[in-house]
Amino acid sequence: MTRPYRSVLYIPAANQRAMDKARTLAADAIIFDLEDAVAPAEKPGARELLRAALAQDYGGRARILRINGFDTEWGRDDAAFAAGLGDRADAVLVPKVSRPEDLDAVAAITGDIPLWAMMETALGMLNAAAIAVHPRLQGMVMGTNDLAKELGSRHRPDRLGMQAGLGLCLLAARAHGLVIVDGVFNAFKDEGGLRAECEQGRDMGFDGKTLIHPAQLDIANAAFAPTEAEIDLSRRQIEAFDAAIAEGKAVAVVDGRIVENLHVETARKTLARADAIAALAG
Repeated sequence: MTRPYRSVLYIPAANQRAMDKARTLAADAIIFDLEDAVAPAEKPGARELLRAALAQDYGGRARILRINGFDTEWGRDDAAFAAGLGDRADAVLVPKVSRPEDLDAVAAITGDIPLWAMMETALGMLNAAAIAVHPRLQGMVMGTNDLAKELGSRHRPDRLGMQAGLGLCLLAARAHGLVIVDGVFNAFKDEGGLRAECEQGRDMGFDGKTLIHPAQLDIANAAFAPTEAEIDLSRRQIEAFDAAIAEGKAVAVVDGRIVENLHVETARKTLARADAIAALAG
């Protein structure tokens, strides 16, 4: 998929002002949250606020609706609400997916709307490969706060306790062509910490990062976008490889390094990603 998901911002569906403001923010995607960000008494009303909000134009931003789990009194009503939105919702995000059957239950109500899975339980980590093959699944979101709670792991800048789960989900997502975005960084005023965690996620292979505050958008967008140097190298690799093929050679050399077909495939993906980001920015 070429649509960028560098920055995926959580917005409470009960907050009309925040949903209005989101239409002006530089977020690649918005998660309209009916789950953790909405108090129990406000959940039914939040659906109606969200219905009105999604009647507005959010431009090229992906509109993802996080519903409550089916183990709550609101989950099935949330799913039915999402089904009635039609093309105003790009995906439904299912919390605490631990096995493929959790997605089956939601898909039976939401129909053709693509599903995303919150990967935030130990069982979900172990079943990531089975979850990733679900026919309705389009993306995964790491729920690192809930996962840390379940694991009993301590916070560390290197996220040592998260590495096994992050890696399992990344492998599953890449094996089956899914979008996958990293978990949130809670200290939204710590720009250096956010930048380091974004760069770690990008180096691991994530498409982007979920965010809890608009102040985090610029850092995430920059971290998960190709750099000018990467774009320039990609262009030169493609040009050199095409020239080599025209001369009957199987490889090229750029900056003293061998360039084979696999490098050219990566280079083309880099340029496609850069073009998609430029298109979203208008």
